[in-house]
Amino acid sequence: MIKVNVVAVGKVKEKYFSDGINEYSKRLSRFCEFKIVELQEENFNKADSSLIETIKRREGERILPHLKGFVFVTAIEGKKFSSKLFADKIKSLTDIGEGVITFVIGGSYGVADEIKKRADALISFSDMTFPHTLFRLMLTEQIYRAFSINEGSAYHK
Repeated sequence: MIKVNVVAVGKVKEKYFSDGINEYSKRLSRFCEFKIVELQEENFNKADSSLIETIKRREGERILPHLKGFVFVTAIEGKKFSSKLFADKIKSLTDIGEGVITFVIGGSYGVADEIKKRADALISFSDMTFPHTLFRLMLTEQIYRAFSINEGSAYHK
């Protein structure tokens, strides 16, 4: 069974987001070994551009050991997929025998360039900015939707 990991900087504090993430995580257990790895976020009240690079570098150092298999890094400049094309990408990875797929959600300042360079693909859901906890729910749902599409389930209409 394929392993799917979401490596995310920061914690989900809102119960309603946690409930949704837990629901889709439970549903995903039919298709894959699904795991979310939460990493410590750097906290600074005010950050200038040099401090932002330090923050991204420190968070990147925490992310790096968790990059396994095919790595998708979420980034505003990443490729946008329809749900169907995303499902096709997941299917192609499972068809070639990829054992692990990892998704990375960076901290509030984004992801270090070192992590982006290690990525097999940069993906974006929108040109809009979303709270990280909402995005984690959205990503988890889209991963579930991809597996459902590939199964031929009626979930995706």
